[in-house]
Formats: sequence, structure tokens, C-alpha cells
Amino acid sequence: MPEPLLTPRSGLPPLIVDEAGFLAALEEIKAGSGPIAVDAERASGYRYSQRAYLIQIFRRGGGLHLIDPICVSDLRLWAKMDSALKDCEWIIHASTQDLPCLRELGINPEKLFDTELGGRIAGCERVGLGPLCESLLDLQLAKEHSAVDWSIRPLHEDWLNYAALDVDVLIDLRDAVENLLRERGKLEWALEDFAQILKNPAPPPRVDPWRRTSGMHKVRDRMTLAIIRALWHARDDFAREIDIAPGRIFNDEVLVEIATKRPAKVDEFAKMIKRRTRVTSAPTTEWFDLLLRTQQLPDADLPVLRTPTIGLPPVKLWRDRNPLGNARLSHARAAVIARAAELEMPVENLISPETIRQLVWKNPPESELEIYIRELLTQHGARPWQVEQISPLLIEPMLAREPIVIPEPTEPIEPASETDLAAVEPASE
Repeated sequence: MPEPLLTPRSGLPPLIVDEAGFLAALEEIKAGSGPIAVDAERASGYRYSQRAYLIQIFRRGGGLHLIDPICVSDLRLWAKMDSALKDCEWIIHASTQDLPCLRELGINPEKLFDTELGGRIAGCERVGLGPLCESLLDLQLAKEHSAVDWSIRPLHEDWLNYAALDVDVLIDLRDAVENLLRERGKLEWALEDFAQILKNPAPPPRVDPWRRTSGMHKVRDRMTLAIIRALWHARDDFAREIDIAPGRIFNDEVLVEIATKRPAKVDEFAKMIKRRTRVTSAPTTEWFDLLLRTQQLPDADLPVLRTPTIGLPPVKLWRDRNPLGNARLSHARAAVIARAAELEMPVENLISPETIRQLVWKNPPESELEIYIRELLTQHGARPWQVEQISPLLIEPMLAREPIVIPEPTEPIEPASETDLAAVEPASE
């Protein structure tokens, strides 16, 4: 049975809220040795921005520190920290979540160890911070405050205690993950992936993000789409202005309801929004006027129901559009899935499914096939270890001309109950 860890082992430090406290903490951290554990708490789901509302740092010999970046907001101070610790390894659990808000402050690690990704590559079944600590450190962390609104001030002491635990164990966890990776011959693979995370550019802005509104499957006409587009942007602009998550102003269900029912009176419109809003200052009259103006748009200004596909078509269309590509894909997928199982890691960590799709879409050359596979995998972002692991496996699939046939079941299957059917989620590509 894992031992519960309820408070930081060195005690809960005071929250740092001023320049003097920050500089004193920095001197302590510099006096320590080894890697630095860092974590950030954001207010996702509560605030529009993804800024950090608490930074936790721990280093052996350098102490445990909790810093309020709202109070200590001078970027020159954070630049001092970044410069002083430039040569250190930074340990972050699920680093792609926290790196953007750390970089916003000016913390730009040059060496990274991601315990979550390391756990995936090592073959751990559960890679959340809590489960990894239980399986590798035999410690149980309290996680009851993981979804609180960290923008609230003052921060509650029990929240700070929870946050401090995340970094209090992180160096020990890093060492345990490293040992597991080394034992399984995967440490160099993980280090390549960690380095790639730091090199990856920020993702480009989404095209037409309003089209990701939940409930769009109910939309059948272009005018409804136009209303959703107009009100989505109005909500988003207001959310950014007051720094509130858009869904707390009104959620997507309300947005689609307004677009489909099209209330004719401002009172009816306001009533729809006020049923689900978390704010009292929403400019409902202004938004109602926008609704009316949108309904006067000419056909030429209405959005199309379906946007052209960017990149490769959905896989479900391959059988008709590219039969040979479909055949290659089915065999390549099977080979990659089998290899991932042998290596005891998720398929997506062995190779990106999109990279495989890009590889098999075009007919390959008749000669030097493995060189072609290796070059194309590298071109689409595969790390050297991934290329070494899967390129030999893909030679035969690249020559396939018929897809893998999945045999029909030989025994009758009992019909699923309504309860079973309700529980089934649509398969994702």
C-alpha cells in the first residue's frame, strides 16, 4: 500500500509575493545542486489566458519555493532566474502544458526531463503524476485540488500544500523514471524526445476555430453557421477583454440554441444567455443587434457548410480515393501497432499516426525504398530512434496492393443492450 504524502517533507514554505523574497529564493536555488523541479498552476476553464498563477520550484540543497507570479510580475526578475539557471536541467511533468506559461514569464529551459513522457516511453501503464508516484516511489499524493481556480486571491493554504507536493517528489520521480528507461534500453530515445519538445515551434493559430463549436452536427444551413461565427467571435473578444474563459460567459450549447432558434426579441435573447452565464456584465443588447445584422447578410457573405480539407483526406475516404494508399496504410498500421506492443509503449509515442499517413499516401519509388522511408519519416518530424525502430518494418507494407482483411467473427454475437450502446463512444482516427 503506497504511503500517503500529505505535506511537503521539508514543510510548507511561505508564499513569495515580492521582489526581496524572489531574489532570496533565487540565491537559495543557485546554492543547490542537480536538476530543478518546476511546476505551474494555471486557471484553465476559469480564465481566458493561460498565464501561470503559481510557480513551484524545488532543488536539492536549494529548497522548496512557491512564487506568486501575479505579485512578482517584473519580467526582469524572471530573466535573472533564467540566466542564472541556464545550464541546469529542468524537470517538468507533462511539459507541453506548462512550457508556454513559463516562457511567457521568461523561463526558457535548454535541457528538459519530462517525467510524464519518460513514463510513456518506459512503458508505464498510468503516467499521471499521482499514479507514477504510486508505482515508482510507493507514495500517494493528495490530488483533490487539481481543478481549482488558481486565479483566486488569496490562495488557500491547502491549495498551496497540494501544489508544493507536485515538485517535492519530482526529482525523486525523475530519477526513478531515468532508471526505468535505462534498464529497458530507452533512455536515449526519451532524451531525443525531450530535446525535440524544446525545439518545437508554437502551434499555428487554428483556421476558423469557431467551427469547433460543440453541437455543430445540428447545423444544417449556412445562416445558422453565420450566426454561430458572429457570436463565437463576439464571445471570444469579450472573454479576452475580461480574461474569463469563453464557456463561462455562455457555453456552446447556448450558442447553438441561439443560432437555431433565432430569438426575435432582446429579452428572449438575454434570457437564453443568463440561464447559463457566470458573468453579469455581458453586453447582451449589443450581441442581439449583432444577431439581427447577421441575419441580413447576403448569401455571398455566408460561410460554406463544409470547408475544403487541408492536407490529406480523412482515412475513411481513402478506400475510394486512393486504394493503394489505403492498402499500404492498413499494413503499416498493423506493423507499427505490433512493434509498439513489443516495446511496451503507446503507438503514438513510437510514431505519429499523421507521419505514417503522410508516408503511405504517395506511391513509393521502385528502388532504394528504405532510404526513401527513412528520409520521409525524418522530414515529417520522426526522431532518429523512431526511424531506426520502424523504417525496416515499413518496407513490406509500402509494397502492399491489397488492404488487410479483418475476418468476420465465426460465432454469433449477442445484440448489444441499449445501455451498452449508450456507453460506446465514437472511434477517433
